[in-house]
Amino acid sequence: MKHRHFIIHKPYGFLSQFITNQTKRKKKMLGELFDFPEKTMAIGRLDVASEGLLFLTTDGKVSAAIRSKKVEKEYYVQVDGIITPEALEKLQKGVEIGVDGQKYTTLPGKAFALKMPNFPNRTQKIRDQRHGPTSWVAIVITEGKFRQVRKMTAAVGFPTLRLIRVRIGNILLNDMKSGAVIETETLL
Repeated sequence: MKHRHFIIHKPYGFLSQFITNQTKRKKKMLGELFDFPEKTMAIGRLDVASEGLLFLTTDGKVSAAIRSKKVEKEYYVQVDGIITPEALEKLQKGVEIGVDGQKYTTLPGKAFALKMPNFPNRTQKIRDQRHGPTSWVAIVITEGKFRQVRKMTAAVGFPTLRLIRVRIGNILLNDMKSGAVIETETLL
């Protein structure tokens, strides 16, 4: 069987899965974006409120390789307030967050302030300037704990307002439109 691989720009408001056991309000699923083959799985996840680059595959070995600590994942994060050099330094060195009810210190990574990136407005407005200033930071990590980047920015006093994954390994989001799906020969 030939495996299939996909690169998508996950839009805000979509679950990074294909089926759900929810009975009340229906969330949007990845299967609404494209007719993916059976046994397609997301490699890592982005929560409903997060956007950006997401890989899908039918090959579990490729999934494991990309989720490994050898592959960098880069996020552009809009935070509440003007990020400080001290907060950036803490993000780079690793911060203590909660994972599965336990304290966990994130691995060292990269973090730096950004000028406002050129992304289209999100479908749901974040907030306006009356609520105070915001700033953007790039965060590069090699691990992927549950809601890790959001927990990291909160731990240094700058809660996440918008999160967009822009890179996995050498593959960039670039100008890919929200909701777009590209089938590719390989992901590594």
